[in-house]
Amino acid sequence: MDETVSAELADFLRSEDDGRPVKIAACVCAGCAGRVFSVLVGESVAERACAGCGGRAFIADSEEYWDDVSQEGDEPGEACCPCGSEEFEAAVAFSLGDEGTVRWVTVGLRCVEDGFCGVYVDWKIDYGPTEHLLAMV
Repeated sequence: MDETVSAELADFLRSEDDGRPVKIAACVCAGCAGRVFSVLVGESVAERACAGCGGRAFIADSEEYWDDVSQEGDEPGEACCPCGSEEFEAAVAFSLGDEGTVRWVTVGLRCVEDGFCGVYVDWKIDYGPTEHLLAMV
């Protein structure tokens, strides 16, 4: 997992895991290596857009469920910090089950303006295998 998650965001995500084993990975733009994003979140999906180059990527298995969530009336919306900023450092915490399979995906965001950290969406994974999700941040 990527060690480049800020200490504040990594500590926050670890505190939210209810004692389950967790792997934390930083979101990094494949196009420009940027680390600041705007993020669209729905009930169980997330997509990030790089503030530097505009490159977009779905988080974990979000692309697979994006249209379903939208059709159910939960149109994804822009994540926003209480300060009003919409730009974040983003990381994903993967909570692991007994066999090391991913059981929960948690998207944590840290505001680049004021440092506020929050969980903006999380969802349960109830299928296998799940190893591919660990690289989809």
